Amino acid sequence: MTHAHRLAAVRRSMAEQGVNAFIVPHDDEHLGEYIPPYAERLDWISGFTGSAGAAVVLADKAAVFVDGRYTVQVRHQCDPSLFDYHHLISEPYLDWLLAELKAGDTVGFDPKLHSQHWHQSAQAKLAAHNITLVPLASNLIDQHWQDRPTPSSHPALLLSQDYSGQHSEAKRSRIADTLAARHLDAQLLTQAEPINWLLNIRGRDIACLPVVLSFALLHQDGAVQLFADPAKFADLDLQAHCGQNVSLLAVEELAGELQALGKKQARVQLDPHTANAWSALMLSEAGAELVFAEDPCMLPKACKNPVEVNGSRAAHLRDGAAVSRFLAWLDRRLDEPHPEREDEGTLADKLQSLRAELPEFVEPSFSTISALGPNAAMCHYHHDNGTPRTLGQDAIYLVDSGGQYLDGTTDITRTVAVGEPDAEMRKLFTLVLKGHIDLACARFPAGTGGQQLDALARMPLWQQGYNFDHGTGHGVGHYLSVHEGPQRISPKGSMVALTTGMIVSNEPGYYREDGFGIRCENLQVVQPADIDGDIPVFEFETLTFVPFDRRLIDSHWLEDKHIGWLNQYHRQVWENISPRLEGDDLAWLEQATRPI
Repeated sequence: MTHAHRLAAVRRSMAEQGVNAFIVPHDDEHLGEYIPPYAERLDWISGFTGSAGAAVVLADKAAVFVDGRYTVQVRHQCDPSLFDYHHLISEPYLDWLLAELKAGDTVGFDPKLHSQHWHQSAQAKLAAHNITLVPLASNLIDQHWQDRPTPSSHPALLLSQDYSGQHSEAKRSRIADTLAARHLDAQLLTQAEPINWLLNIRGRDIACLPVVLSFALLHQDGAVQLFADPAKFADLDLQAHCGQNVSLLAVEELAGELQALGKKQARVQLDPHTANAWSALMLSEAGAELVFAEDPCMLPKACKNPVEVNGSRAAHLRDGAAVSRFLAWLDRRLDEPHPEREDEGTLADKLQSLRAELPEFVEPSFSTISALGPNAAMCHYHHDNGTPRTLGQDAIYLVDSGGQYLDGTTDITRTVAVGEPDAEMRKLFTLVLKGHIDLACARFPAGTGGQQLDALARMPLWQQGYNFDHGTGHGVGHYLSVHEGPQRISPKGSMVALTTGMIVSNEPGYYREDGFGIRCENLQVVQPADIDGDIPVFEFETLTFVPFDRRLIDSHWLEDKHIGWLNQYHRQVWENISPRLEGDDLAWLEQATRPI
């Protein structure tokens, strides 16, 4: 079925339902960052495969909305005779709808694929123009998606306390106490990561995100009802693993349990930004009192306990050895005949194969960004979206990759010389690295949010008239999502205080369209600073140990303190990684970590 035929089929269903517009977000019912193949409805209707966006279908036209990462990709993937292209941020699709529709029209949406917060704000915005937002009982795309993938059937994993560091009963008791203090009967949990953290379970339902997709109700007494596919736990003793008062129900039973809470007029808390509108409507229509607040699992999940921090340290040492082996291999490959036989895809495959040799490795933590020359100027480039670029035609190569290990999640970016970088490239790389070092050295008082630290990583670039258009750092989970909140470091970032056990990335960059891209990324964990003073102070402990490419450094742009930090860091890389290497790889590391 072509995209034209798919649009026609959806428009027939729109007419049958009596709606003038239908919204297709890039989301599933859990509203997480990553979605499984069966939820790729935006791809089905439009052909767009990016990680963020939306489509809106009208009777006589349609449009796709994407952010700045995908303005080039969307034009390659979506037929311009079928779809107009718009910017998701500067041209919001609700504004576009208001310009296209008239008073009395209706907009259909799947309430399972939109948040409660979106529903409330969109409903008010459209109602102000006498346009009605209509929740549909079934998704109009699902009616026509004949070869739709089936949900994952991978069995769940019960994560040992040797890795998690805390029993589920202790976690549940801690969160339940906060519910009791607020006179709440239950908390609805809708995103997979907090549920998997709370119960110490993991899964393989989404590539790169080791979770069991599920919903849960946490009650005031600490009891949990887990709504997931029971077949994934068929050979597992969930009660013995999680402790008492954890029951497993099919996802289809969630509606009945929500209605039962409503009949009891229970006070139920949910996060309006992560809980879908369907669940909120189900509860409120049944008579429950809704209380809106941030998911209470998010902050304790972000503050890793000592076992999780130690596991993350161990995972990064293994990962650092694998990445160092890759970089050593790449340098040798450049010296061999016909290096041009390697391209962005084969380079990514080689790196993954080295990680896969590690027994604790489970899968990548995201799709590797393997980018040569001008492709590296696209922050979220993926070589599968076009023809992979080959070695031999560019001066620098950017590789952003990570691994999921049973004891931690890694994420690292290195920019390396694969040709002859010119003076400007070396200057810009050094300014990026300088900003990375300034942030890594930061000490900050308790209560400091990531937004307050962001400028440290940008200042060297700013002072020379440069900048980068993405956040400086995101939170990272423990054998969970490589992108974790609520902590982050960004100019529009979170003011949630950075505190002990939070893991964040440190990844300033520079990108020149049609030229090249540079990024320097390590992961860091927040720890109390061991200093005398009047106030509590925190600092960052670096977790990632892989050399930065000395061939790209112009020490003219560094101060003595930056050179001192870099030499000390490279000594740590040698001390931590050299015992894990041998032969040519070890010789490469010795050269790569020599002091400046």
